[in-house]
Amino acid sequence: MSGGARAEGGEGPSDAPAAGMPGEGAAQGEIRRYARLRPGDRVAVVAPSGPAEPARLEAGCAVLRDLGLDVVVGKHALDRVGLGAREPVRDDWHRLAGTDADRAADLQAAWCDPRVRAVVCARGGYGATRVLDHLDWDALAAATRAPGAGPKILHGSSDITALHACFGARLGVTTSFGPMPAGMIADLGAPEPDGAPHPDGGPEPDRAGALDGLRAALFGGTVALPGTHALRPGRAEGPLTGGTLTLVTALLGTPYAPPPAKGRIVFLEDVTEAPYRIDRMLVQLLQAGWLDGAAGFALGSWERSGDPAELDAVLAARLGPLGAPVLAGVPAGHGPRQGTLELGAPAVLEARDPAGDLNPGPGGGVLTLEAPGGVR
Repeated sequence: MSGGARAEGGEGPSDAPAAGMPGEGAAQGEIRRYARLRPGDRVAVVAPSGPAEPARLEAGCAVLRDLGLDVVVGKHALDRVGLGAREPVRDDWHRLAGTDADRAADLQAAWCDPRVRAVVCARGGYGATRVLDHLDWDALAAATRAPGAGPKILHGSSDITALHACFGARLGVTTSFGPMPAGMIADLGAPEPDGAPHPDGGPEPDRAGALDGLRAALFGGTVALPGTHALRPGRAEGPLTGGTLTLVTALLGTPYAPPPAKGRIVFLEDVTEAPYRIDRMLVQLLQAGWLDGAAGFALGSWERSGDPAELDAVLAARLGPLGAPVLAGVPAGHGPRQGTLELGAPAVLEARDPAGDLNPGPGGGVLTLEAPGGVR
């Protein structure tokens, strides 16, 4: 929806702009949508966060090649260093895919390479926020404006939310939030399960849905993700923003904070966060004014995040009073259902639940995004 957003279904908060919010970047109308891929395009797989496991990274790259893409891997994707200085690291310590400067160098080289049409992040974990200070944003902006092609794609999820926020605000481009090569994509080329229970006891991953969603988001096609239930019914239109809740919250108060959510549909999800911690992060976003004037909320998976009923109660209590529609159970984020979303793109949210029943069930609503950017 050009130049603004609209929400229906309840009286919302004032549309007065939030004052003094960090990270206010390009106006919504200035966002350029990434150019869809074509068979034969080169994509660079880099690791701005944690290190990739070699076998899984190769399996994920094989899936991308099966989609007809020419895949190259960043120099440091398999590096393993600790959180501190270069020194011996114990096996139980957290690892990063190279130093902050190394990870930034791989990302920047891929984005600035005119032969590369998409930069795909190998996995999440931790470390993307540490990369931000090491990027040459002027060089990245110059590469984004290079003549002859639309903006290239930045793809990833989880910790990569930090990069989505900055590329959207500083470079004025849409980005792609979805499964990653050393994560779920690595499983997409495996044979379909034979009905045996999943090894961790959870539901079997929706491989076909994830692959179809990734293909539609990258090559062109409408993305429509059904929610399971409405926490507050209504309809909204606006650019899509958000990502993994922990990362959105971590960026507040920094030079890299995402623009406020006013007039936008906010997508949120997370993993292994107890309901009280999710509540605390939502309270922080509310107290910071970041959610003021949001057009609507699309809530993805909350994998291993406590009792779903308690979580629904938290989400309804924190987001419902804002007066915007809230659709829960959207199949995106961590977990067995990982759809792909174009952050920054125009979206329509329909949350349907006239009975007010918060129990999951069919017909809860849908989040729809138009086909991605123009043909090159």
